[in-house]
Amino acid sequence: MKKYNAIIWDLDGTLLDTLEDLMDAVNYALKQQHFPEKTLEEIRTFVGNGVRNLMIKAVPEGESNPKFEETFTMFKEYYDAHNMVKTKPYDGIMDCLKQYNEAGIPMAIVTNKIQSAAEMLRENVFEGMIPLAIGDGEAPARKPNPAGVLMAMEKLDTTKGYNVVYIGDSEVDAATAENAGLDCILCKWGFRDAEDLEKLPHVALVSKPSEITSFIDI
Repeated sequence: MKKYNAIIWDLDGTLLDTLEDLMDAVNYALKQQHFPEKTLEEIRTFVGNGVRNLMIKAVPEGESNPKFEETFTMFKEYYDAHNMVKTKPYDGIMDCLKQYNEAGIPMAIVTNKIQSAAEMLRENVFEGMIPLAIGDGEAPARKPNPAGVLMAMEKLDTTKGYNVVYIGDSEVDAATAENAGLDCILCKWGFRDAEDLEKLPHVALVSKPSEITSFIDI
């Protein structure tokens, strides 16, 4: 198995369990408009393609609903103020990041989360171990377009002489890695079922963060 010496991470479902905070923000906005609220499992299936697409799936009739934009704004404002209430790193993630950081492994986050929220979480959760987050609004296009990954690689100066791997938890991440010409490691602990991940292009399917270490050139 190839060893990698630089990592591009997905955020939601890979580094952080953000699902409950996302659900609470969605349901806050839906409740204000007297729309039906969503379950955690429904939110799990909605995430991965950015928060606008999340709300398109959550709001009845999506963007065709005349109250969609107002509801979407409510969601964004609530989530910006409450995105660290229940959100936390998955067990073992911080230990891995510390090990990679001490070994000098270049790392970045590329996510479809709105840039302001991605940067806030990067600054407040990861203790300076990940220097860069590129989200929706910073990247020229959302994943699975590879633009954000390529931007991150350039900013980290990893375009030459590095074996870069993309680590994520969804079909969007697998497609992003493929479009960027990178190998992909997929995580079973995220927002998709393991049997669905097995059907996607990947070099490894891992059950816990410590398993990633065997693929990293420390």
